[in-house]
Amino acid sequence: MTTDFQTGRESLGARLRELRAEAGLNGKELAAKLGWQASKVSKLETGKQTPAVTDLEAWSAAVGRPETVPELKARLLGLETTYRSWRRQLVAGHRPRQEQAIAETAVTTVTRALEPFCIPGLLQTPEYAHATISAAAEFRQSPRDVEDAVRMRMRRQEALYDPEKRFLFLVHEAALHTRTCLPHVHAAQLDRLMSVIGLGTVELGIVPLAAELRAAPSHGFWIYDRRLVIVETIGTEMWLADAASIETYERAWDWLWESAVQRRQARALIGRVRTSLGPV
Repeated sequence: MTTDFQTGRESLGARLRELRAEAGLNGKELAAKLGWQASKVSKLETGKQTPAVTDLEAWSAAVGRPETVPELKARLLGLETTYRSWRRQLVAGHRPRQEQAIAETAVTTVTRALEPFCIPGLLQTPEYAHATISAAAEFRQSPRDVEDAVRMRMRRQEALYDPEKRFLFLVHEAALHTRTCLPHVHAAQLDRLMSVIGLGTVELGIVPLAAELRAAPSHGFWIYDRRLVIVETIGTEMWLADAASIETYERAWDWLWESAVQRRQARALIGRVRTSLGPV
């Protein structure tokens, strides 16, 4: 499946190929000038690899077109602003990404979040957050600044008590059952979920396993007011600010909210899952 990201990368690659051709160089000749493997030139031109800024600067110099650097950087920035790889975001650890989340939450009045398989970060206990961030660091092979990242995640939760803000969370029942931590941590997390149901700034909806869905979510997403949607995939975060994307995710949200239970029913559902854990 072709994505907007891949289309953009291919477009950037086509521009690089055009510059090379205008310089009268073939791929091998350009690679030799740059001291690269010929395969790197091919991958960049065909959109199979995302260039670094230094690659663009070297390419422009090698083809005798240094004036194209700002244009090429702007094209790359467009890709990186919308599609942010975890590898690049987490190069300095997980704390910076958590600080970014704090900043985004601070300027948002209404936050909506859908999580199909885990508890949203804004509702996590410190121990549950520690387990999820540790697992993410191991999976993504990123720096393990787990303690710092957990502190930032807990600091972000202070926004839940701001009376000027509103938070709506959709959690699939599967997330209540999924074991991502030790049993006693899991139990405490479910207790925490039940406690936030009475919080004035929070609305929590649980989508039961047996619910009829007009659309089945394949991933989680966060909607910040009506200006930004952040979608997390395995390798990338997508930051979508165009009206069409926001409308699509708002429709998905509305359809899923129709299938969710809230308040007393949500508390009862969480309670049943909590009871099923037995003594911990």
